[in-house]
Order: sequence, then C-alpha cells, then structure tokens
Amino acid sequence: MATQAAKYPPLPLPNPLTQFFWDGCRDRRLMILRCQNCRFFVHYPRPVCPKCLSTELAAEQVSGEGKLYGYTVTVQAFHPYYVDKVPYTLAVVELAEQPGLRITTNIVDTPEAALRTDLPVRLTWREVAPDLVLPMFAAA
Repeated sequence: MATQAAKYPPLPLPNPLTQFFWDGCRDRRLMILRCQNCRFFVHYPRPVCPKCLSTELAAEQVSGEGKLYGYTVTVQAFHPYYVDKVPYTLAVVELAEQPGLRITTNIVDTPEAALRTDLPVRLTWREVAPDLVLPMFAAA
C-alpha cells in the first residue's frame, strides 16, 4: 500500500533563542543574529558570538542574496509530507553579508542541470503550512 502524503511538513518548535527567526519568516524577512560588539553574523542561533564571545547579539535583516555552497537532490521521502515532492533540492547557501555565513534551505524554480557551486541565488518565500513561511532560494 502506498504511503499517503501528510498535509504539512514537520513543524519547528521555536524557543526564546530562535523565535526572532520564525517571526521574521512569517513576515518574509530573513533575520540573522549579529554580534553588536564585533559585528559578526552568527547563524545558527546561539547565545554567544563565536568570534569575540560577546553575549550582545541582536537579530538583523539580511539581503537574501548569496551563492550556492553545496546541494543534494533528494529522491527519497523521509517524511510523509515529502512523498509527492521528490525530487527536491536540499542546499546550503552562503549569504552575501559575510564569508562563511551559511543557511540550510531548498533550491526552487531552478532546473537541476543549472545547479553548480557558486551559482548566484536569491531569496524567495514559500508558505508550507498555515502560519509557516520558509526561506528558500532560486537562481538569481
């Protein structure tokens, strides 16, 4: 018997450290923590700057411009929501604001044949569940 697709993907469980990110997504603003001491962007969210050890971090909106750092084309659904969505491209994008500032995401609206490392990409938003909008990227 075939597996039926779930209506929604696994949903995030925001906490005080990540709530700013999910609130920004809801408003279609890509928010990343930035150290207010040394100005280093910090992603994934954590309470201390890994560069200067300051705890003075604040969320700032970033441009959504970047380049494809790495990717894989997923062909097997590991959750029922993805059954009718494979193949899809899971990727790591390096954001333009800082070397090494990377986010895990999906590449959309871009043929697999066009994918390559350093491909310029641009932020787009997808509503995947009620009140859940996710940042994804497409070729610029």
